[in-house]
Amino acid sequence: MNDAVAQHPSEAQSSRLVIAASSLGTVFEWYDFYLYGLLATILSAQFFSGVNETTGFILALAAFAAGFAVRPFGAVLFGRIGDLVGRKNTFLVTMGIMGLSTFLVGVLPSYASIGVAAPVLLVTLRLLQGLALGGEYGGAATYVAEHAPDERRGFHTSFIQTTATLGLFAALLVVIGTRFALGEEAFAAWGWRVPFLVSLVLLGVSLWIRLQLNESPVFQQMKAEGRTSRAPLTEAFGSWPNLRLVLIALFGAVAGQAVVWYTGQFYALFFLEKTLRVDGATANIMIAVALAIATPFFLFFGWLSDRTGRKPIILAGCLIAALTYFPLFNALSRAVNPALTEAQARAPVTVVADQGQCSLQFDPVGRNKFDQRSCDIAKSFLAKAGVSYANVAASADAAAELRVGGTSLPVPDPRGLGAPERAAAIKGFQTQAANLLRVAGYPDRADPNRINRPLAIAILTLLVLYVTMVYGPIAALLVELFPARIRYTSMSLPYHIGNGWFGGFLPTISFAIIAATGNIYSGLWYPVGIALLTVVLGLFLLPETRRRKIAD
Repeated sequence: MNDAVAQHPSEAQSSRLVIAASSLGTVFEWYDFYLYGLLATILSAQFFSGVNETTGFILALAAFAAGFAVRPFGAVLFGRIGDLVGRKNTFLVTMGIMGLSTFLVGVLPSYASIGVAAPVLLVTLRLLQGLALGGEYGGAATYVAEHAPDERRGFHTSFIQTTATLGLFAALLVVIGTRFALGEEAFAAWGWRVPFLVSLVLLGVSLWIRLQLNESPVFQQMKAEGRTSRAPLTEAFGSWPNLRLVLIALFGAVAGQAVVWYTGQFYALFFLEKTLRVDGATANIMIAVALAIATPFFLFFGWLSDRTGRKPIILAGCLIAALTYFPLFNALSRAVNPALTEAQARAPVTVVADQGQCSLQFDPVGRNKFDQRSCDIAKSFLAKAGVSYANVAASADAAAELRVGGTSLPVPDPRGLGAPERAAAIKGFQTQAANLLRVAGYPDRADPNRINRPLAIAILTLLVLYVTMVYGPIAALLVELFPARIRYTSMSLPYHIGNGWFGGFLPTISFAIIAATGNIYSGLWYPVGIALLTVVLGLFLLPETRRRKIAD
């Protein structure tokens, strides 16, 4: 790099401006993207009210995940543009798409108003958000890294790594503030729209901030020397040496990082609200406190990676998380809903049935009411109630039996019954089963007076600390893995496949596993398995990148 270009950052803009402007703009994009996740329970009622409650919630999570599904396509589309025309202009475009899509969610009519068109439009807007985010992260991380000194690249890019959590934190604050200002009833009815509408203001601020920036000096140098790629996609994925690095980055680093990220923040939030029955405001506040405590550790682990390397910190975080998730989530249950854990220990719930006659408690088209077999009637009730249960095999075609502790309750056999008789029999069973659970001590909601908030926040903070370990150094590692001419494209795809697919689908997959097995902790097997896969592959295949130069 010649001296004229090498001095560009100090002449045109300071490192602090580069970091602040890039990070703040990215915070606002994450705010937009994660609002949906925070409000999944409410959006389920607003946009998926035409199906049963369990399916509606899983479909709401699937719509949440839809934004993640298209992130790799956004990475390819905008990554190519970023390598062809520059980093700065590309992430200005992605920001505009993200902000407008988020604002439109706030004015979208509900299912009650326009029927099935409502969830279709919601998913469309989520897809646009995902495309935009697919191009944003790679541009911001590459832009900051290409301004950073070699010996401080991990620390400088770790500011970008805080943006996802800070965006979530900002969204939490707006949601909490709106909830308290309007009250839960008004918030559930219409107040949930306010945080989405606010994004229009944030879009204006973000665009103004980003317009103050110059192009990356590394890209300017390549352009001046005629070294920019003419076919970034072909160079990135049509060449085996680079494609091999893409696959190693995905499976040996990003996949594990992604499941740890989403387990420690979003899955923990959903688990509190949906499974442990903590009210939304309390769950949001506890998560927000944990984020506030742990967020500075993104910078610490980014700084540490400049001294010890990126690889050992990321893999250690994946391993520790995989080994401790089950005991931590068990401890979280005891901390926030002790009545539930006491009831499960004192009077465990069992469904005795011919398992071959049982359906998976998930209906993506919303037509199965789970009322044609006695096994489905029992499991549908328990899934809706959020009660963990075990399965015991019975003879073929025998009617199911619900056991709560030492008490048994026969489940009505709907075969041969007309629709009115079947509905009456199911309603009677549900009333009896609810009373049986209540007598056994199973709570409808977590008792606010019995929540051990300090312990719960400590556990949630530890989960977020795992996130900071795996996520703090990942941007520096990805930037350093790939050559400058195809860096935006190459690093964006594994990042967004990992975080968009492996991570973004985590809540949907995990809750579907819970619905299938009946065990409220079984969904943790998904992040544990992926994190361990990353540890094994990363240990043997992932190179250490800390001392690499990135100008060429």
